[in-house]
Amino acid sequence: MRILLPLAMSLLLPAVAVAQQGGDHGPATKIEGGGVFPAGWQVRPDEGGTLPEVKIEAMAPGWHVTTAASGIMYRPTDRATGSYDVSAKLHLFPEGPGHQEAYGIFIGGKDLDGAGQRYTYFLLRGDGTWKVKRRSGAATTDVTTGWAAHPAILKEMSTGPVANLLLVSVAQGKLRFLVNGQEVWSAPAASVDADGIAGLRLNHNLSVHVASLVVTRR
Repeated sequence: MRILLPLAMSLLLPAVAVAQQGGDHGPATKIEGGGVFPAGWQVRPDEGGTLPEVKIEAMAPGWHVTTAASGIMYRPTDRATGSYDVSAKLHLFPEGPGHQEAYGIFIGGKDLDGAGQRYTYFLLRGDGTWKVKRRSGAATTDVTTGWAAHPAILKEMSTGPVANLLLVSVAQGKLRFLVNGQEVWSAPAASVDADGIAGLRLNHNLSVHVASLVVTRR
């Protein structure tokens, strides 16, 4: 089932003031009102990005995030070790023809404001595919092979936002990655960075409403 935001909310959401790009990389445009975030939130753009190229607005329920640069958005208090769940309900707004940029959540964040940043991230794209990646410093590597399709992932619609619920569950030394209640992949927790800060990971030129971001410690 595709889930649309109420009409009143969709009318209030800010327009995406960025140039839509068709590839994995493209020139970023500063966003009006970017660089100022709700209390408790921190942002780290990828190399070459700047804080004014990311905008987070408190907007019930949750927050609306607009990006001109790729990066991570997080609250340092969202830290979990051992057994825990991290979930986020993300409403992806239409990206434009040919624009398939990744969005999702990350776990295991360490040294997020330093040169040795590390985290594992679980990504979706509007075409209904997913991937798990890992960052260590400036380098990123694929944990899973390529972009894989899964029927549980709701695809982008041109007529309005579509919501997917992402969940990473860590228990008994195992990681499970789920979308809308269905497991898409699992692995030993020791195989990736699992203990640390959790948050959001969005690529450039996206408009995403974050209806929830919850860390449940067991």
